[in-house]
Amino acid sequence: MPFQNEDVFMKCIRFSHRYEEQGHVDRELWAKLGAAGMLGISAPAEMGGVGGDFKYAAIFPEEQGYSNDAGTSGWQLHNDIIMPYVVEYGTPEQQEKYVPGMTAGTIIGSIAMTEPQAGSDLQGIKTTAKRDGDDWILNGNKVFITNGYLCDMAVVVAITDLAAKRKAHGISLFLVDADTPGFHKGKPLKKIGQRSADTAELFFEDVRLPKKALLGGADNLNKGFYFLMNQLPRERLILSLGVQAHSECMFEMTREYVTKRKAFGKTLSKLQTIQHRMAEMKTEICITRTFADKCLQMYCENRLDNATVSMLKYWTTDLATRVAGECVQLHGGWGYMWEYPIARAFAATKVYPIYTGSNEIMKELIARDICSEK
Repeated sequence: MPFQNEDVFMKCIRFSHRYEEQGHVDRELWAKLGAAGMLGISAPAEMGGVGGDFKYAAIFPEEQGYSNDAGTSGWQLHNDIIMPYVVEYGTPEQQEKYVPGMTAGTIIGSIAMTEPQAGSDLQGIKTTAKRDGDDWILNGNKVFITNGYLCDMAVVVAITDLAAKRKAHGISLFLVDADTPGFHKGKPLKKIGQRSADTAELFFEDVRLPKKALLGGADNLNKGFYFLMNQLPRERLILSLGVQAHSECMFEMTREYVTKRKAFGKTLSKLQTIQHRMAEMKTEICITRTFADKCLQMYCENRLDNATVSMLKYWTTDLATRVAGECVQLHGGWGYMWEYPIARAFAATKVYPIYTGSNEIMKELIARDICSEK
C-alpha cells in the first residue's frame, strides 16, 4: 500500500464507507465547517458572512480537489452557487434570514433547477408557481438536486408567467423552506460515484408560499432566468477550479504509486513506457492549470465571458476523466479496488462532463460565440 500512514488511511475509509452507505455526510460536519470559517466565505461580513473575496473563496474547492474530495459534498455549491443568489439578489429581509445561518452551517442550501425532462435546457422546465391572492402555489418536481436531502432551504426555479412568448421571460426564483407543507424530499439517490454526496429528488405539491418568498421581491418577478445566466460563469469557474485540483491530486497519487510499486525487478517509474505516460499527463495538467488561473484572474477583473468559461469547464472536466482512466490503468489491479482512492476518483469524475451544463452544451456555446456575426 503506497500510503505513509495506513491507520489514518483506514480511518478515512471507514468514514467514507459510512457516508457512502447513507448517501450524505453527517449534518454535524456542516456546523463544524461553519465554526471553522469555511462557509459563506465570500458573503459580506455585514450580512453575516466571512467577508472574503472570490480568490479567497476559491481556495476551498481547490483544497477539496487536492484531498480527492472534489464534488463528493455540496459545500462548494452551498458557498459559491446558492449563497450568491441570496447575497446579490435577495431582499434585506431574505439576506438577514438566510446568510448568517448558511455561514454557520445551520442552514443548508440547495438549488432546484433540473427536472426529469429538463436538464441543461432550463427553458424546458415544467414546475409552476401560480398566484393565489397575495400568495404563490408551487407545483412540480426536481431531480439530481445536490444537498436536496439535507437542505433547509431550496432556491426553486419555477414558471410564473405561462403566457410569456419566451419561457426565459416568465421564470422566477423562490426561496422555499424545507419545512413548508407540501415540500417533500426523496431518499438520497444511488450514484455510481460521489456516493457520499447528498443528491435527491424534490417534490412540491400545492406548496403555499408568501410573496416574500420570491427572490428579490416583487421587482424581480420573471427575472429568474437572467439571474441564473448571470451566475453561470461563477458556477462553472468554481467547478473547474476544483476539478483541475482533482486532476493534480490523481496525478500525485499515481506518481507516488509508480515510484514504489515494483515489476521486473525495478519500480514502475523506471520503465520508459510509464515515464512517458506520466510526462504526457503532467504536461496537459500544467497547461490546463495556466488556463484555469487565467480565467480566475479574468473573473476577478469582471472580464470572464460565457464562451471562455465554457472552454474551461469543457476542457478541465474532459481532462479529469482522461487522467482518472490513465491513473487507474497505472495502478493495475489495485486501481480497480474500491478501497483505493484512485478507484473512488475514477467514479467521481464521470459526472464532471455532465453537471453544470453538459460538455456538449459547452461546445455549442463556444461555437455560437465563434460563428456569430460580429
